[in-house]
Amino acid sequence: MLCTAGAAAAAGPDHDALIARGEQVFAYNCTSCHGPGIGNPGNEFKPGTDALRVKYNGDVPALLTERTDLTPDAVAYFVRNGISIMPFFRKTEISDADLAALGAYLNRNSAGR
Repeated sequence: MLCTAGAAAAAGPDHDALIARGEQVFAYNCTSCHGPGIGNPGNEFKPGTDALRVKYNGDVPALLTERTDLTPDAVAYFVRNGISIMPFFRKTEISDADLAALGAYLNRNSAGR
């Protein structure tokens, strides 16, 4: 299991740098499906955002960057295993360090981080 994600969230002075790195990882790897904006022609949302919009029916934000319930462990699980049409990402595509940063970035809005 990826203990680095949880440990990274507890880091002190380097936490802002970790979140900034996670934002870069998100922009490079995730925004094309999970970012804001128009998706494929005729679709007002990008595919990942639209899938989450339908799945959660407004109970939680469809945009991952607006969520407050994402833990680093949950992010790591879905990135490494994929779900539905989302592919999994190998360590050669997103390193464990970058995955920890991504988890910290997507967890930054959570009250219990």
